[in-house]
Amino acid sequence: MNILDVRDLTVRTAQGRVLVDGLSLTMAPGERLGLIGESGSGKSLTTLAVLGLLPEGMTATGGVELAGTQIVGADERRLTKVRGRDASIVFQEPLTALDPLMRVGRQIAEPLGRRRGLRGAALKRAVVDALERVRLPEPDRIARAFPHEISGGQRQRVALAMALACDPQLLIADEPTTALDVTVQSDMLDLLDSLVRERDMAILFVSHDLAVVAKVADRVLVMKDGRAVEEGDVRGIVRTPREEYTRTLVTSARQLESALDLRSA
Repeated sequence: MNILDVRDLTVRTAQGRVLVDGLSLTMAPGERLGLIGESGSGKSLTTLAVLGLLPEGMTATGGVELAGTQIVGADERRLTKVRGRDASIVFQEPLTALDPLMRVGRQIAEPLGRRRGLRGAALKRAVVDALERVRLPEPDRIARAFPHEISGGQRQRVALAMALACDPQLLIADEPTTALDVTVQSDMLDLLDSLVRERDMAILFVSHDLAVVAKVADRVLVMKDGRAVEEGDVRGIVRTPREEYTRTLVTSARQLESALDLRSA
């Protein structure tokens, strides 16, 4: 059974404007899919619809089945059970995902306590373990820190630790490296790649940069103006794109060949 089935997904504003138009995609367990397109292409709205997190005033129609649960039309109680357990998301800017008034450790502890029923010393140990898994130095110190007291790269690793805390089957990564500098971005991509492989987890990786997607994904779906315009194996998309829009993305991307060479090394 697929971990994700999206069928004819359409997202509209309250005024009727179509932002995602009849999108369909599937993901098998453990699959690595890149969702790519320029700003406004509908890729981030697609990921929000997958988790039932569309902004107020937007509605989704069609079908989104996540780990056997129909998301479109589901009530908040059912959606809460799915989020974190079956799928989690890492956003572009960790400052918007983390509570600035809450210590890092407490933010990781909340899903662990709620989903896995951990308490006391076992919960504290699990928080430290979660921070260690994302290769954060001094995890005890970081657990006691507030988000503004650590660097941007460390905040993004904390957000990743929160997303992975309950071992979801699908990780959605929505432009997770865009706000980071080049060196930190490369480290973060390597970390994502290794964690997904270790856990045999599916990942839906969203980006406007095809070179970045090529480092993480095996298959690519290209979006433009809310529609899927091309889909295929990442090497085929990079080397023999069929659509003019995809060719533009390939031309604008940097280090595509080196990214593919590193994947095969």
